[in-house]
Amino acid sequence: MKYFLFFVIFFSFNYSASANQGITDNQILIGMHTDLSGPASMIGKQSVDGANMRFEEFNKIGGAYGRTIKLIVEDHQYTTPRAVQAANKLLRKDKVAFMIGSLGTPMNNAVLTDQLSLNVPNLFPLTAARSMFDPFHKLKFTSGSTYYDQIRTGIKYLVDENKRNKVCVLYEDTDFGQEILDATTDQLVQMGMNLVETASAKPTDTDFSSQIKKLQNAGCDLVTLGTQIRTTIIPFMKAKEVNWRNVDFVATSASYFSVVAEQPNGIMNGLYCLNGIVFPYYSSASQIEREWWDKFKSKYDYDPNTGAVYGYIFADLFIEGIIRAGKDLNVDNFVLAMESIKNYVDPLETSVVSFSETKRQGSNVSYFFQVQDEKFEVISGPISY
Repeated sequence: MKYFLFFVIFFSFNYSASANQGITDNQILIGMHTDLSGPASMIGKQSVDGANMRFEEFNKIGGAYGRTIKLIVEDHQYTTPRAVQAANKLLRKDKVAFMIGSLGTPMNNAVLTDQLSLNVPNLFPLTAARSMFDPFHKLKFTSGSTYYDQIRTGIKYLVDENKRNKVCVLYEDTDFGQEILDATTDQLVQMGMNLVETASAKPTDTDFSSQIKKLQNAGCDLVTLGTQIRTTIIPFMKAKEVNWRNVDFVATSASYFSVVAEQPNGIMNGLYCLNGIVFPYYSSASQIEREWWDKFKSKYDYDPNTGAVYGYIFADLFIEGIIRAGKDLNVDNFVLAMESIKNYVDPLETSVVSFSETKRQGSNVSYFFQVQDEKFEVISGPISY
């Protein structure tokens, strides 16, 4: 009996320590694995800077209930093996209490099972994959529309408004690309339409001539894109090169970056794209957005991109959660606090987010853009399918 009681006490202590690792009376440790030196580093680095700027603001006023926030960042170079190594360090050596803003679908998916088993929530990852909240897990929270939501919304809009009726899909042969294929298929079924043609590519492909020819020969007048930045730019340029007209291309937030819109000579003009927030161009930004932009540029000596916006607003949403959780902060209280958030508006007023006991996706609405004069211009939104 004595040994049994010792086991129960020892087990309970260790479970409690694991459940509350990274939380002390004066500090909260959070982690992020992201790309600081690989192909997505222009987003990863800025998301870190955006988050740190908001956390520094919070820490300067004393934090919440005597606790400040420390963000520990590891570079995974946008590779899955390095993401696993980075997460293992953050979880077991640094013993972070929360993971926030980690970049990439395969990177998050590779570490989620281990991370969640250690009772460490995964908060607002920089990917719009459905797997970030589905299947349901109490420790998974994502803030905005998914790639799946975005493509379904885009199809509905372009079929209704542009009268498109021959829908095709060009997608990367990855989990991300499969989500776009699924979204395209499901939306067409709902609308009583058929998928006319498909074409796939590897993420490393640099020549899309055969795919564009295949889709053009099929008579497609709307092509959904399961592609990201470079693999969006190349086939869109190829379509223009072969003088393929009377066709719309629509991409997701994986292509909603200034480097896409700002390709020389307006070559990307006409591309449609969806995203959960509107990135503020300085020339048309609100006063709130301009003040934030000026502060960011003054601090880091470069202009912010979409990554910086995401980092800042995700950090603010996390702060909202820990304030609501109260003085006796632990993972369970934090989860309850997040579930209580209704109609949260971030400091830049880019989105409205709500959670509940059964809802882990903060919003499923999107903004619909078209590249015009080398800028993403809002066509409609917020909208959903």
